[in-house]
Amino acid sequence: MDAIVVGIDVSKDRLDVHVAPSGEAFFIANDAAGVEELAGRLAALSPAIVALEATGGFETLAVAQLAAAGMPVAVVNPAQVRSFADAMGKRAKTDPIDAAVIARFAAASDVKAKPLSDEQTQLLAALVARRRQITAMIVAEEARLKQALGKKLKQSIARLLTALRRELKSLDGDLDGQIHASPAWRLKEDLLSSVPGVGKGIARTLIAELPELGSLDRRQIASLAGLAPFTRQSGKWRGKSFIGGGRASVRAALFMGALVAARHNPVLKAFRDQLVARGKPKIVAIVATARKLLTILNAIIREQKPWQIA
Repeated sequence: MDAIVVGIDVSKDRLDVHVAPSGEAFFIANDAAGVEELAGRLAALSPAIVALEATGGFETLAVAQLAAAGMPVAVVNPAQVRSFADAMGKRAKTDPIDAAVIARFAAASDVKAKPLSDEQTQLLAALVARRRQITAMIVAEEARLKQALGKKLKQSIARLLTALRRELKSLDGDLDGQIHASPAWRLKEDLLSSVPGVGKGIARTLIAELPELGSLDRRQIASLAGLAPFTRQSGKWRGKSFIGGGRASVRAALFMGALVAARHNPVLKAFRDQLVARGKPKIVAIVATARKLLTILNAIIREQKPWQIA
């Protein structure tokens, strides 16, 4: 008997559900009552996996409640689902991904259920994300201040910047408290921060949003971070390599770390300079440096040994 696989297309207000191989399809409201009803319907089916596409947070309620009900839940990468659909010829370029495609992807790729993070890890991730938002607002307001005309406007922006910087300082205190409350997190932060180019902000992003660090090989961890290169190819034609998918916040943090490391980390500076000397574009060299940095950090956490130059 074929294993039962459930694909769920998530939007703000509803969950569209497809059950394979039966083909049953239905939708329910994306709220507490709707998800409770869904959990009851799926429990009777005993699915091998329930796959939902990551949608920037609209899937959180369904993932949490279905997992709490004992469902084997997996959140799948939208870019990978779209690539799968394109390869299978299941959609036109402008067609939306639907629940049936998600179910087929989950069955074909043999995705695995991932346990939910504990409450403390979820709180740490939320604090890291909020810090990222506040930092972005500060950068935007600083740019506006440079272009502002008139004393009143400059004073308004200055007041907001003061409040934002005060909030950033408060968030940093909250993050310090979270990290220091956990000996395991404290050790991880120390290990990651031992690498020149990796500060507390990057270390905490990796702890909160890439908990698999140290448990996967270099190709798997690069794929999770969206730093694994893939090449467009058709027959004998071979196009340029690209990166994409994965966890955007992690990739952005590693990219910033690579920019700093290319100046202050002797090993990664030499690596980046060698690529440029061989004719690689500077952006390609930095992406490769970010990938190498991630490989180094992965090994450091796996071996529990701080950075050292061989």
